[in-house]
Amino acid sequence: MSTNLDNRVQLQGFLGQDVELREFAQGNKLARLRMATNEFKRATNGQSEKVTIWHNLIAWGQTAETMSDLLRKGHKVSIEGKIAYRQYETKDGEKRSSTEIVVSSFKKLDSEQKAA
Repeated sequence: MSTNLDNRVQLQGFLGQDVELREFAQGNKLARLRMATNEFKRATNGQSEKVTIWHNLIAWGQTAETMSDLLRKGHKVSIEGKIAYRQYETKDGEKRSSTEIVVSSFKKLDSEQKAA
């Protein structure tokens, strides 16, 4: 059994912000962005309601650079990656945790020609 499939995520959604690209001293690059996906659930009154879920995405290296070049807020994308959990401490000493999707590949799903 392949262990590469143990932590695999595929999502389709819309970007909620432009890609934030950071470059480090050794030349490695990190991209950060947020993506919204929608679910439809039945409310207590029987009506269907849309629930938006926000996902924090990160990408490294060439993937980060390509995402920064091609993607903008509002674009529809499909991503594949893995879930990563991170713990950190704020400047005030407060402990926090974060869940992120580490993007390994992506595909832009909408065309460049959008109505103005």
